Amino acid sequence: MSSGIEIRDDRARHVLEALADREVVGQIVYFMLDRPEPALVPVHTEVVPAHEGEGIAGSLARELYAMAAREGIAVAPLCPYVVKWAERHPAEAPVPSGELVAAALDKVKSDPAAW
Repeated sequence: MSSGIEIRDDRARHVLEALADREVVGQIVYFMLDRPEPALVPVHTEVVPAHEGEGIAGSLARELYAMAAREGIAVAPLCPYVVKWAERHPAEAPVPSGELVAAALDKVKSDPAAW
């Protein structure tokens, strides 16, 4: 990852952001799920084209899982990037229950704004 990258969670907006020189260069957008258990549900990962290939998306995914672990909640990834990252990093990314993933998908179907 590029030096000087800061990652911060804007929980009010449900965005985990990567910043370089106070400018957002990447983000994971997520929503919170309460049932069947509390969870973060990442739905979209984006990195500014000028910063692609710097490991920013992976750092964001790693921090998302670390944040969930600190809070004692699960992650139910719907974002294709986070799903692939989790598959490559099983020690850092516990597999969510099928029930949790189904609940996350149901939330998206009932509330398209969550996506």
